[in-house]
Amino acid sequence: MGATLRNPKFGLFAICLLPLARLVVLGAGGGLGANPIEFITHSTGTWTLVWLLVTLSVTPLRRLTGRVELIRYRRMLGLFAFFYACLHFITYIWLDQFFDLAGIAKDIVKRPFITLGFAAFALSIPLAATSTQAMMRRLGRRWKQLHRLVYPMALLGVIHYVWLVKKDLTQPLIFGAVLVLLLAMRLPWGLSVLRVVRDRWLPARLWAGSAAVTRGVHRIKRGADSSGVQ
Repeated sequence: MGATLRNPKFGLFAICLLPLARLVVLGAGGGLGANPIEFITHSTGTWTLVWLLVTLSVTPLRRLTGRVELIRYRRMLGLFAFFYACLHFITYIWLDQFFDLAGIAKDIVKRPFITLGFAAFALSIPLAATSTQAMMRRLGRRWKQLHRLVYPMALLGVIHYVWLVKKDLTQPLIFGAVLVLLLAMRLPWGLSVLRVVRDRWLPARLWAGSAAVTRGVHRIKRGADSSGVQ
């Protein structure tokens, strides 16, 4: 049990469940506001985008830091993005529309942000369904081609959010800026920038930080020695 608790994946799993736990606690205490359905819809949609962008950040972080082990967490993060997307979709079709298929179809056709959101969710289904090692082996090279759908899916999700918000666009535009940055890091020039940062800037900063810590430790030690502290 202790080894399980020390497993980083266990901690990450718990962190990814925190937004859901927050909704449950707020719901039990009547803290979902005057419009609980809208609160749940916005919360699950926001966390879908958060985990999706965190998933997309794994590869640039791995290339930047050289931490190959980061790739182990990408699948879990992607599946949690799908999990919150499912909660977002279920909230809409159940709590908002009460399974009114005619009303849902009308919404998809007449409301552009619903159209984009539905398209993004549809793209996420084959990605989640083929996320296992068995499907990776079965699909071979086609698996990588299929999972490139994550890029248009993320773009549709961000535009869906931008079109949904009517007043303050700050948060959706931040999501959009982060997505553009993460996509740029995958382009040839973006990879070149990552390599420069990794090879020149990052090691120097890490060395400077470690040197500062070492100097601080020596100062503390000298002060302790001079004062006779054991």
